[in-house]
Amino acid sequence: MPAYWAFAVGFVLWGAREALESGALEALVYDHLDHDGAAEEYAKVMGRARSVGLVAVALSMAVAGPVFAVGGYTVVGVASVLACLACALVALTFTERRAAAHDEDPTGYLDTLRAGLAEARTSPKVRSALLLVPAVTAIWGELEEYVPLLARESGAATTAVPLLVLLVWVGATSGGLLATYGSRMRARGFAAVLAVGGLALSLGAITGHPAGFAGIAVAFAMFQLGGVLADARLQERITGPSRATVTSLAGLVTDLCTILALLVYGAASLVLPHSALFALFGVPYLVIALVLARSGRRFRPRGEDQERAEVIP
Repeated sequence: MPAYWAFAVGFVLWGAREALESGALEALVYDHLDHDGAAEEYAKVMGRARSVGLVAVALSMAVAGPVFAVGGYTVVGVASVLACLACALVALTFTERRAAAHDEDPTGYLDTLRAGLAEARTSPKVRSALLLVPAVTAIWGELEEYVPLLARESGAATTAVPLLVLLVWVGATSGGLLATYGSRMRARGFAAVLAVGGLALSLGAITGHPAGFAGIAVAFAMFQLGGVLADARLQERITGPSRATVTSLAGLVTDLCTILALLVYGAASLVLPHSALFALFGVPYLVIALVLARSGRRFRPRGEDQERAEVIP
């Protein structure tokens, strides 16, 4: 049904799916790993999952054109429905491994919501880890929407734009895979990741040349890595029974920050070129890196718990 109302309904359903999944998936994966004594593998598992997702999206974009040429919207729509059903079937194979319930554990929806919000509000460690997630992921999640426009502005031919976009996607994909090696990263190491990403983004953008997209690819790799590690740190710091609520709150804040970044970018694009905007949007990462590096000085080894606390402040 290639009509406006059909696409509008589709996006509403897409939003509902994201709302239902947000927080629940991360909590399910972490609890499952924690039950098996492998909670430290969370960053590796989620990093690989995000990388596989990016590869799948890239492949779907590659085949969308030929498929549409053969069957139009009908075939593309059927393929999309089948993909969603396949996801549902995979989800049904998951097993929930809940910890033993206690008398003080929340029993209903509102109780669970209150418990999650209370933990995010009253625990400084959880609150700082929660805020780190949108700080790392919101900006670059918004910038990826404008990568094709930056490519055109840099002088790339129309046929070369998809290749430059693919290069950036390869960078983001590799960042997810690097989470395997960054799960034990200390505060200054994490700050260095964001600093490298911010510098690579700004320098790659201001070149005004397609070659600068190599730097943007490096930046997206660092930001993807940072996002996975920030999410892993949040999961480690949540101790209450409402893990999905706290994680979902982080997703909500991220979405709100992304919308704000989109509004700022859209308004600023009326007076500034895309290259300047990409360069300017790299500055917040440098600020975050500086804050993390300075806060890392307060950590001192005091056994295993303190060592874990040094991974990301």
